[in-house]
Amino acid sequence: MSFLAVDAQKSLFILQRNQLQYEQTLVMNEANWVSKEMGYYANEMDEDADLDNDPYYVGLQQTEEYLESRQDTLDSQIQLLDNEISSLKTLVNNNIKNSCGLNLIGS
Repeated sequence: MSFLAVDAQKSLFILQRNQLQYEQTLVMNEANWVSKEMGYYANEMDEDADLDNDPYYVGLQQTEEYLESRQDTLDSQIQLLDNEISSLKTLVNNNIKNSCGLNLIGS
């Protein structure tokens, strides 16, 4: 019956992974908006404008860098959870097979 506890843990990891994937979607949407805003803002500025010293543009660049970093972190966390889920799935399946095998032997 310990496989039920392991299966519950696997379900919890799946829930956590789904939440991270949702957050990842939000981060990707925000990153897309920032990227488009940077392009739009650069097009609206004079050709002689120094965007490297423009506070709004620099803020957008910093936000873009943060979002890229956050995206990498989420990717790593999701990958770790996927690995853990796979391991727990294998463990549950093996425990069920062993339990069924013991029941057949004991019959």
